[in-house]
Amino acid sequence: MRFVIQRVKHASVTVDGDVKGSIGEGFLVLIGITDSDDEALATKMVKKMCGLRIFQDSEGKTNLSLADVGGSLLLISQFTLYADCKKGHRPSFINAGKPEHASKLYDYITVEAEKYVENVQKGIFGADMKVELLNDGPFTILLDSEQL
Repeated sequence: MRFVIQRVKHASVTVDGDVKGSIGEGFLVLIGITDSDDEALATKMVKKMCGLRIFQDSEGKTNLSLADVGGSLLLISQFTLYADCKKGHRPSFINAGKPEHASKLYDYITVEAEKYVENVQKGIFGADMKVELLNDGPFTILLDSEQL
């Protein structure tokens, strides 16, 4: 499982011209899932993500978590995080989770995140989404389950 976490001032996701999710300060999270991922791993990843202290305190040090600043989450499914570009110029997505499995885990991740964060928004799994954000910093972290 991979989370690309971007600290944002604001972010939104639009599908077919309709805004499906919008947040102010918080994290925009791109989520990649493989077939070997499960709920136990998702729980661990969400806990780690929500506990990251990457917001500045009064002294300018990155010492505050999402909860400390009352931040929100915008979760976006992103199978392309498992693109394999080793051969040729056309990526292979064979390592990305099958849609039925990945969709269920994506929904599970959303429910788990709501245990830590009051405002959790999300895109629509498998849809052609347009994502807008104002990256704060920029501050972007790759959280990979293989490195936990």
